[in-house]
Amino acid sequence: MKNFLKRYLIKIPNYIAVFYCEQRQTLLIQGPVRKKLLTLQIQLEVLKDEKLIKVKDQPFVNVSNKEKKTMKSLRGTTVALIKQAFLEVSSSVCKKLNLKGVGYKVFPVENTSINLIHLKLGYSHSIYLKIPENLRVHCYKSDKIFLFGNDYNLVSSTSALIRSCKIPEPYKGKGISYSNEIIKLKEGKKV
Repeated sequence: MKNFLKRYLIKIPNYIAVFYCEQRQTLLIQGPVRKKLLTLQIQLEVLKDEKLIKVKDQPFVNVSNKEKKTMKSLRGTTVALIKQAFLEVSSSVCKKLNLKGVGYKVFPVENTSINLIHLKLGYSHSIYLKIPENLRVHCYKSDKIFLFGNDYNLVSSTSALIRSCKIPEPYKGKGISYSNEIIKLKEGKKV
C-alpha cells in the first residue's frame, strides 16, 4: 500500500454505505438522500477496516497492450465518478439561472400533471419546456430560475437546455445565464 498512489484511494464517509460486486462489475453507493449504482470497467478493492476504496489498474477482462493505455486513463475517471456519486447520494444539487433583458420572464405552469415552465424571451412566440419529474423548479421572481435535484448530470443538462433557449449575447448581455457566469461584453460600433 505504500507504493500505491494517493489519488487512486477514496475515503468512504461515515454516513455512506458501499457495496461492491465483482462478478457483476457494479458498485452500489447508499447515502442519506438516495442510492446510486455504478457500472465499472476497472477492478476495485474495498478495504472495510480502513474505510477506503482502492482503484486498481487491472480491467475485468484480458485486453491487449493498446487497450491497457486507455484503461489506465479510465482509472482517474473512475475515481472522479465515485467521488461525484458520494456527493449525489449525500446532498441535493442546485443550479440558479438568471434572465436578463427587457420583458424576459419565466412562469411555472400550474394545473398540469407534468412539470412545465413558460418562458417569454423576446420572441414572437412563447416557449414551453418540460422539466423531468425528479427535478423541482422554483421561480422566486420572474427573472430567476432555481433547479433542484439529486442527479448532477440531469440538473446540469436541464439547466443547459433552458439556457440554450436564449444564450447571452456579447454586446448587452441579454439572455439566460448561470448565476456564477461572467459574460465579457464587447464594445459596440462607434459612430
